[in-house]
Amino acid sequence: MSAHEGSTVLVVEDEPSIADVLTIALRYHRFEVMVAGTVREALELAERTRPDAALLDIMLPDGDGRALGRELRARRPGLAIVFLTARDAPAEIVGALGFGDDYITKPFNIDEVVARITAVLRRTRPDDVLPQRPPLRYGDLELDETTYRVHRAGTTVELTPTEYALLRFLVRNGGRIVPKEQLLRHVWQYEHPAESTVVETYISYLRRKLEPLGPPVIQTRRGVGYGLA
Repeated sequence: MSAHEGSTVLVVEDEPSIADVLTIALRYHRFEVMVAGTVREALELAERTRPDAALLDIMLPDGDGRALGRELRARRPGLAIVFLTARDAPAEIVGALGFGDDYITKPFNIDEVVARITAVLRRTRPDDVLPQRPPLRYGDLELDETTYRVHRAGTTVELTPTEYALLRFLVRNGGRIVPKEQLLRHVWQYEHPAESTVVETYISYLRRKLEPLGPPVIQTRRGVGYGLA
């Protein structure tokens, strides 16, 4: 049985043809699927059924998918969120990713959508959690592998599941510079890493959350990748 089998995905998309394609593909891969065409429908469905993941279009008839994502995450902090949008302007994407786990731009490849949702669920619902796993430490960073909480210099840092997965991979590699392609494979589960700004975006989020608590901890090797200082 796959790690995601039986997981419920809330698809929020107001174009019926796109919603149908997504529903058929996800059900084929053994996801439970619920579909909503508006913010109001999505909130009602999420309240009744408590989905594991949400695939949200940013442009909705009665509101903004990003605002919907914030509300869904506030109600259920462990919810995996993937945004689906035709808008690929950096400001739009950065605004969405501040609290989401991934994004996909239209037109999309349906296999990629399924792969991304599967990967996000693998990060947010890890099936290898053991009781009292020893924490990971690097400098003044401490990652609790049992609760998935992060502390820097004794202060708790609130990270999304994807931010945690990225920081954990960097910590496990110590002071080594990790190539961007390797991060895309291991953190985002991209089988064939293409040109993407998702790594840079999440590095910027980690810096924004970690650096107020101490000196810069993430270093960039231009044209190569990232590592811990």
